[in-house]
Amino acid sequence: MPRSLAVPLLVLALVACRGRESPRAAAGAPSGTLVIAMPGDADVLLPPVATTQFAIHVADRLFPRLAELTLGLNTVDDSGFAPSLARSWTHRDSVTIAFQLDPRARWQDGTPVTAADVVYTFDVYRDSLTGSTVRINLTPIVSVTAEDSLTAVFRFARSYPEQLYDATYHMRIVPKHLLDTIPHERLASSSFATDPAVAMGPFRFVRWDKGTEITVEADTASFLGPPGLARIVWRIMPDVSASVTALLAGEADAVEVIPQRDEIERARRSPTLVLTPYASPFVAGIAFNMRRPLFQDRALRRAIAQAIDREAVVQSVFGPYAEVPVGPISRMVWIAQAPVRQLAFDTAAAGRALDSLGWRRGPGGVRQRGGRRLGFALLVPTTSRSRQEAAVLLQGQLARAGIELRIEPVEFARLDSRSRAGDFDAVFFSRTLDPSPANLSQFWHSNAIATGDNLGAYRSATFDSLFASAVAARGRGDALPRWQALLEWFNDDAPAIHIYSLRNNAAIHRRFQNVTVRPDSWLATVASWSVAPDQRLPRDR
Repeated sequence: MPRSLAVPLLVLALVACRGRESPRAAAGAPSGTLVIAMPGDADVLLPPVATTQFAIHVADRLFPRLAELTLGLNTVDDSGFAPSLARSWTHRDSVTIAFQLDPRARWQDGTPVTAADVVYTFDVYRDSLTGSTVRINLTPIVSVTAEDSLTAVFRFARSYPEQLYDATYHMRIVPKHLLDTIPHERLASSSFATDPAVAMGPFRFVRWDKGTEITVEADTASFLGPPGLARIVWRIMPDVSASVTALLAGEADAVEVIPQRDEIERARRSPTLVLTPYASPFVAGIAFNMRRPLFQDRALRRAIAQAIDREAVVQSVFGPYAEVPVGPISRMVWIAQAPVRQLAFDTAAAGRALDSLGWRRGPGGVRQRGGRRLGFALLVPTTSRSRQEAAVLLQGQLARAGIELRIEPVEFARLDSRSRAGDFDAVFFSRTLDPSPANLSQFWHSNAIATGDNLGAYRSATFDSLFASAVAARGRGDALPRWQALLEWFNDDAPAIHIYSLRNNAAIHRRFQNVTVRPDSWLATVASWSVAPDQRLPRDR
């Protein structure tokens, strides 16, 4: 999520991509309804306090960023961004960016959007009382001030390549005039968080029937131009399999990803669906709770990692539709294409390591030491068929090494709360990552323990130092070996075992036109999607 590498900073350069009329503005009146099958409910719809990916999918349609990342996912160069709320920006010096807001921007109650909203938004995200999950990614920003009503000035602690990315990607602007009387620690429980009736488009909130569906509709007065679709409905499903079933039954138009290979093949055969492949932002794995004395033993963690055949798990559960990650990053990130050393699957080496640690085979083959059996519980969400199937395979593999894995299925909300509270031995997590490799800090840096995203409370001075070196690099050639060193250290230290990264396929009804998918956020371009008049279904009218 935060800073990173590459091209030299453009000092005193005015960004060429100035404000312009949205191409959507000339597309005619919005029409058509997109029904998305979503395998879980949102928590809240206010961006600074939303924590689930389901909530973010909805909130992102209501609250724009200052600038938007383009399909190329270039986070280190201004050319990788397009105007949104800001119609232009200027690098005044190596540590200052000034954003000029679009004067047409209005909140949906008619109030003008001003630089004061940007300042307020930054203060909310940065306040520890708010509890924003992206707070750590904003630490390089020293201040945000309103120079005048339409000029917001960002100042940074140092010069680095991803300043524009940090200033824009992590924050969606929220209305100061409606929220500034609410203490930051109460924003998540405020009525606005579940009923954001005033946003600024291109869609406006309509209703949220908890556990059933969430609806937004086109804001034809949006300064961004009217979207192509009249409305989007997220139909809330109990799990991914139920989402796919609804899609194949014609009860929904789209799902973000189909993880199971049998379901992918069914969707591929459907005459009404189009599979859209895209680079995966997801990575799933097992995080050890470093608060537990058992997992404070580095040699034991490494032995567990060597006892797991991740390739066999991936092939059994996903076939050709997933791959083994190179570490704690998704295949969407550019450094994932580089060779990275990992702990190899080696049952003999795992056995020798466990023997040397005093864990000897006991009754039933389970290793013991000092009268204690070697085993741990793994939290697995009931909403994920893939992780449940993978957990059973892992259980069998570890049993052969003399390690007792107890699968503890829990519903998603309970898994999330227990994970953040540190109430677990190990957790089978799945994450949607940002396009910058600096996203590693949010989940594994020592500073992230306080935010709750560093689930296992992993703390490593070496990791923190290698991370600081990588994000300070100037140019990808200089940065790549630093990122490789960081990933290899992490893999060797084994605070987690990353099991799979999907080769994503979004499934979308073929009546939708102009469909593109940005890997980090599959609905990023949904305002440009449309339905041809002769392709409309009854729900489109």
